[in-house]
Amino acid sequence: MVGSALVRKMTSQGYSNIVGKTHSELDLTNQAAAEEFFKEEKPEYVFLAAGKVGGIGANSAFPADFIMENQLIQCNVIRSSFNNNIKKLMFLGSSCIYPKMCPQPIKEEYLLTGPLELTNEAYALAKISGLKMCQYYNIQYGTNYISVMPTNLYGPDDNYDLNNSHVVPALIRKFHQAKINNKLFVEVWGTGEPLREFLHVDDMADACVFLMKNYEGNEFINIGTGKEISIKELAGIIKKIVGFEGEIRFNTSKLDGTPKKLLDVSNLERLGWRFKIELEDGLRTTYEDFKARMKNLEITPRI
Repeated sequence: MVGSALVRKMTSQGYSNIVGKTHSELDLTNQAAAEEFFKEEKPEYVFLAAGKVGGIGANSAFPADFIMENQLIQCNVIRSSFNNNIKKLMFLGSSCIYPKMCPQPIKEEYLLTGPLELTNEAYALAKISGLKMCQYYNIQYGTNYISVMPTNLYGPDDNYDLNNSHVVPALIRKFHQAKINNKLFVEVWGTGEPLREFLHVDDMADACVFLMKNYEGNEFINIGTGKEISIKELAGIIKKIVGFEGEIRFNTSKLDGTPKKLLDVSNLERLGWRFKIELEDGLRTTYEDFKARMKNLEITPRI
């Protein structure tokens, strides 16, 4: 999702010499493969968007995989970037790096001031390690590696697998399936009370390209909207967009995760960037993307 959005954004701005690989084409957890890729392609600028990601369920079930795979990817890409003298690197982290009970809105300076949310601690630790690695390379070697911390992302090319997706794609799929199967209700995990911030992936890509052009420094930058919404309200909006007419039931036996997570984006706004896509508008286009993807996956019966 993130890589595709970055390619769309750069292509729209006239960049044509863009090099990217899918996971099937290049396994970045493989040090030798990563090094060979950098030696052959000789990129000048690197967006490090690759990673193993998932929602509460996946993070809770596979913590060893999340910390191991993400750290391997980060170490290999950052080291290969250094070995091949790239001009600038951007590391994409996640807002889950911040303490669970962080003051709101969350400023960049709050990093490492308290315990992490246990449901995604492994992923968060990997991302903290990545941004610190960029800072340490800058300090020791004078490199130009910057880090950004996006809030919760959604949009085209998301993962709609109910077992390991994030909340927006999971809800879109649940409500869609409930609608076409005439279900009476949709189950949503948790109480619905947690507050979350959501950023369309195309806005995130726009912010990343903007910062790659306009920011240099050893402090990482939050990327978000500065707006929050409860999971209950989010579910209601998606229900309306999908056109599901049944009931929403909250399964309070499931974990809520962090109660509130809103980024302070004042540093980003001072640099000159602000989000453009409002949540409901973005959710509508995301649902259209979901329907198109589901249609393309349908198998045409043999005649």
